[in-house]
Amino acid sequence: MGKQKQQVISRFFAPKPKTPSAPIPLSNPCSSSSSPPPPPPISSPNVKATVSFSPLKRKLLSDHLASTSKKPKVTLSPHTHNPVPPPQSNPSLHQRFLQKLLEPSTPPLLEPSVEGLDSDRKKYTPLEQQVVDLKNKYPDVLLMVEVGYRFRFFGKDAEIAAKVLGIYAHVDRNFLTASVPTFRLNVHVRRLVNAGYKVGVVKQTETAAIKAHGSNKLGPFCRGLSALYTKATLEAAEDVGGKEEECGGESNYLVCVVDKCVENSDCGGIEVRVGVVAVEISTGDVVYGEFGDGVMRSGLEAVVLSLSPAELLLGQPLSRQTEKFLLAYAGPALNVRVEHASRDCFEGGGALAEVMSVYEKMVEDNIADNVNQLAEAPEQGKPHSSVQRVMNIPDLALEALALTIRHLKQFGFEGIICLGASFRSLSSSLEMNLSANTLQQLEIVRNNSDGSESGSLLQIMNHTLTIFGSRLLRHWVTHPLCDRNMISARLDAVSEIALSMGSYRFSQSTVEIDGEDSDVTNIKTEFYSVLSSVLTFLGRSPDIQRGITRIFHRTATPAEFIAVIQAILSAGKQLQRLYIVEECEENGGKKVPSGVVQSGLLKRLILTASSPNVLGNAAKLLSTLYKEAADKGDLTNLIIISKDQFPELAKARKAVQLARQKLDNLIGLYRKQLGKCNLEFISVSGTTHLIELPIDAKAPSNWIKVNSTKRTIRYHPPEVLAALDQLALVNEELTVIGKAAWDSFLREFGEYYAEFQAAVQALATLDCLHSLATLSRNKNYVRPTFLDDNEPVQIEIHSGRHPVLETILQDGFVPNDTTLHADREYCQIVTGPNMGGKSCYIRQVALIALMAQVGSFVPAAAAKLHVLDAIYTRMGASDSIQQGRSTFLEELSEASQILTNCTGRSLVIIDELGRGTSTHDGVAIAYATLHHLLEHKKCMVLFVTHYPKIADIKAEFPRSVEVYHVSYLTAQNEEGTLDEKSNHDVTYLYKLVPGVSARSFGFKVAQLAQLPSSCISQAIIMASRLEAIESSRVRKKSGQRQWLVASPSDQELERQENIPKSIDSFCSKNPKDSKEFASAFNAFLLNLKSATTHDDLSRSFQLLKELRSSAKQLLNG
Repeated sequence: MGKQKQQVISRFFAPKPKTPSAPIPLSNPCSSSSSPPPPPPISSPNVKATVSFSPLKRKLLSDHLASTSKKPKVTLSPHTHNPVPPPQSNPSLHQRFLQKLLEPSTPPLLEPSVEGLDSDRKKYTPLEQQVVDLKNKYPDVLLMVEVGYRFRFFGKDAEIAAKVLGIYAHVDRNFLTASVPTFRLNVHVRRLVNAGYKVGVVKQTETAAIKAHGSNKLGPFCRGLSALYTKATLEAAEDVGGKEEECGGESNYLVCVVDKCVENSDCGGIEVRVGVVAVEISTGDVVYGEFGDGVMRSGLEAVVLSLSPAELLLGQPLSRQTEKFLLAYAGPALNVRVEHASRDCFEGGGALAEVMSVYEKMVEDNIADNVNQLAEAPEQGKPHSSVQRVMNIPDLALEALALTIRHLKQFGFEGIICLGASFRSLSSSLEMNLSANTLQQLEIVRNNSDGSESGSLLQIMNHTLTIFGSRLLRHWVTHPLCDRNMISARLDAVSEIALSMGSYRFSQSTVEIDGEDSDVTNIKTEFYSVLSSVLTFLGRSPDIQRGITRIFHRTATPAEFIAVIQAILSAGKQLQRLYIVEECEENGGKKVPSGVVQSGLLKRLILTASSPNVLGNAAKLLSTLYKEAADKGDLTNLIIISKDQFPELAKARKAVQLARQKLDNLIGLYRKQLGKCNLEFISVSGTTHLIELPIDAKAPSNWIKVNSTKRTIRYHPPEVLAALDQLALVNEELTVIGKAAWDSFLREFGEYYAEFQAAVQALATLDCLHSLATLSRNKNYVRPTFLDDNEPVQIEIHSGRHPVLETILQDGFVPNDTTLHADREYCQIVTGPNMGGKSCYIRQVALIALMAQVGSFVPAAAAKLHVLDAIYTRMGASDSIQQGRSTFLEELSEASQILTNCTGRSLVIIDELGRGTSTHDGVAIAYATLHHLLEHKKCMVLFVTHYPKIADIKAEFPRSVEVYHVSYLTAQNEEGTLDEKSNHDVTYLYKLVPGVSARSFGFKVAQLAQLPSSCISQAIIMASRLEAIESSRVRKKSGQRQWLVASPSDQELERQENIPKSIDSFCSKNPKDSKEFASAFNAFLLNLKSATTHDDLSRSFQLLKELRSSAKQLLNG
């Protein structure tokens, strides 16, 4: 605290200006012609650190001050409850010093200070006035103001920075202030942005040399907002973006949402129309769409979960339910930043005018040289195609796009939507749109335990080597293909890469290969060797996808530009070795392949990534820059000037050269003046062009002494000072012109952006295909077979395995077969004990179908599939209290979505529907839901239930429904009957077999959950009684066991009446054996139920005879 005390003491003894009669007029950071606006009201912040003495010393000093005070009343400090010195009319310097350190007063931030009570306005320093003006202009921005070698926070911003960054905040004049060094800007901006703030960096817009020669030489440095940062724009922004170690493979979408209520209530449950636009500013990806949504906002939920936005832009007015859902999603768990924007101005076609104005401005301002050329020939240009694409966007999506453009204008990134964006629709006939339930319940991108990627399907499939490849694979997994030809193309490419991978390993382990197989093996080996080396090289390079987008935004540094373009050039040159235009050549009647690659998709990707235009333009761009200057960040010497390019830069360089020559030539003048022919300029501690003379030498009187030693004195002649001043000025001008030339150079890159973007996308696709091939080789997966679209829908899987659990269990996983056919059995009702593997089985079928349509090999011995249009799930139990949804409402909402949207080409998996309500209601709803799917939708259905009554639906659909259960083994006693212990001794076999499971073994789960044994025993007795009562009711109502109904004799009636008495007397006489009796009686009831429900009447009659004798033994003790 020594340094901090010294700072406080220095500020205390510093002379304070007198209270002025009128405020200093300051209107903007660079002008002082008008009076300042009234300061905005800002609450007094909390001081994060103060200087204080020990309590004992504070007490002594307080007593001393109290004794010298004239007022007897003593006030206590609200912080320490120690006596505070009362105010004095004319306190001594020592007393004022102690008061300052003992109890610092509340910081007078933008409020009338103690010294300024007589004036209407307080006095600000020029810097503080700049802060006030900037804060009035940007009230929602946390400002970092460049002051010298530090960035300073003021007022409320300093309080926030101290809390988030953990730095020291103190009062300085009228503001609470905190600061961080300039070279740590990247770190601190990221921390503030990750905390959810919009951060603005205010930099000095002039240097000392330019300021000294300008009109503002006596005023403060001009400052202006140079950059804005939020979560969605951080990676594309200047100074702090492009750091791969910070961003990883996650996308940072800005998602804008607008909606409109549907007036017609008869719209099939549609309550609103929702328009969505999502922009990934760092990659140029734009997703748009408009769709109808219900009261649960399930469609919007699916979009949000698929995109995982970093920021939400809500177009107001927004319906209450939509806003409620989005705010709940953006809660503290995900920490998604939310911003509101009004769209009232877009009524009556204002949205289209807003969007079109951006395109017009681009042409007028000549953002890129090629825009004017393309405007003259629109059929060849991208702006024209972008305009056509915008014209086809639905109305609500267009409003969202207009809001997004307006939002991005403050960051300077609106150009990516017009020239560089890759537009795609939310709904496409080529891709499957997975619902939010499917994404969550199948754990496709995140697990349900802690929300991380570990244990998800994406984590198992992701073997990509590049960051941009990882982002593309995420899109593939969440958007499986629905086109059979595209799926086959991916599978062909994966097969060829996997085959070449095996050949490469085989060639490494084989010394010599002879015959025709040698040529084929060498070709495959070369292909995999080149592909793996390219992807490994790109994995060690910067994120080239975000890199070229940062170049397009003109925020890339010279070193980053060279690294990105060089990576694309090197990868393209290596890939050029793989492809030969001729497919094959005739050689002695045999067709010998002359191309290394056979897959059509791989050929197109390699051609795109190694396009001569891309490589030529990359070489051309690199030839314009000095790599050494780029590594140093020297913009003045960065660009190699050729022909008539950059004339202002050439002129500025010439001016610097002349100024430096003029300065160096002055040495000849001083040699003659002093008569020393060997006199030279020297530099000491950064001070250049010094003339060093002996201490006894006489120097001209107008020479300025700079420093000296015991023997010499160093001078600056006035001509040298003037020349140095001129050299500093032209150097500063060269720096400004160099920055402008670099910015102009980056603008020209817009002409090639589309080609480079296509090349990077091709490299990302190659990485994804290589990842799927690696997965198939490592996990021993098989290639799925897809049937023609005109064939009946079917799913046939032999020895299917769950891709995630198989990785965890290794060889301990039990595979299962699945056969579903639209013309035969297309519904499986699965029953079985708790934790027996029912949910795992239906999940693995869905995941295998999904992986196959991604283009991946699948975990099975064989798989024959039809292309599905959707996969729907209803699994688990959860509520959403924030959105007012109960558990049962969630269940039925998911079921409603399935019944509304599924088709005959969909796969539907439902797990335990109806358990959120009473048994009868749950059975009825589950039965009715399954009946509707079978009768009206005829889709592929896997239905898991614990309700045996559901299996009765097989009677209505005998050819379409089959009942299965997961097999298990239970313990039996010597008499072949189940006992209480058998409720616990259950061995799960995890194999799917036909038939209904008679029991669920819930007590086994109770035992695993470590419920008290007394609770479990009591539950077993209660369950036995309930089952006996229910069984009796069923027999009486059905009358299926009439042969058991006979007129009993009086003796038998008397015996039956005495049974309850015997039981009571037994339990009363033998209290120690009551537990054993209850166990035996429970086993008797279970066997009785089994005997009365047996299908074979003779076997049932035999079991009843055995039970009769067992009952007599039980009663007789």
